[in-house]
Amino acid sequence: MVLQRIFRAVIMGPPGSGKGTVSARITKTFGLQHISSGDILRANINAQTELGLLMKSSIDQGQLVPDDVMSRLIMKDLRAMDQSSWLIDGFPRTVSQSEALDNAYSVDTVINLNVPFQTIKQRLTSRWTHLPSGRVYNVDFNPPKVSGFDDVTGEPLVQRDDDTPDTVMRRLKAYQTQTEPVLEYYRSKGVLETFSGTETNKIWPHVEAFLLRKLSPAKQNVA
Repeated sequence: MVLQRIFRAVIMGPPGSGKGTVSARITKTFGLQHISSGDILRANINAQTELGLLMKSSIDQGQLVPDDVMSRLIMKDLRAMDQSSWLIDGFPRTVSQSEALDNAYSVDTVINLNVPFQTIKQRLTSRWTHLPSGRVYNVDFNPPKVSGFDDVTGEPLVQRDDDTPDTVMRRLKAYQTQTEPVLEYYRSKGVLETFSGTETNKIWPHVEAFLLRKLSPAKQNVA
């Protein structure tokens, strides 16, 4: 689908909710640029940029990356695609970051994936990761072609320490505490759309239909 106007969206959801899969489908179907805060963070740390070094210092000390550092980092990438339609994944994570984004850009919609914690716990404890690229596999529904090895490089996969059951539940509760104010912020602005379910393939048609409805008036106006 070719967009007739600039469209900007944010996708939210706890770790393991299927954000990566849904993001890939949105960007492919609607031609949006995908901006992953995790990818940007890794790239800046690897390149040892000024912001990357600041972030690495926070991470090494077990701290969250400060809001202003994270916001500066994302805004730098957004300015480079000023006239593009985009989907941001992994940002904003606090109300302060949401306000920084709003001060620079108008967000058309915020897609929130609401997946039960028990479903996510099952997914994440079956998850294996290719650490250098961040590619993630799941032995239940997205297994690698060769068990234990990355499809692209053939390098070994590992199970991250934070994918153990107890750690997963702690991460999910921390996400809920941190992001509920962000969801409320966008809910109050009338741009939050929540999609609930236990399977990404069943959630996706609803997300797609919503975006088609959201974007169809722009097509009619141009015609």
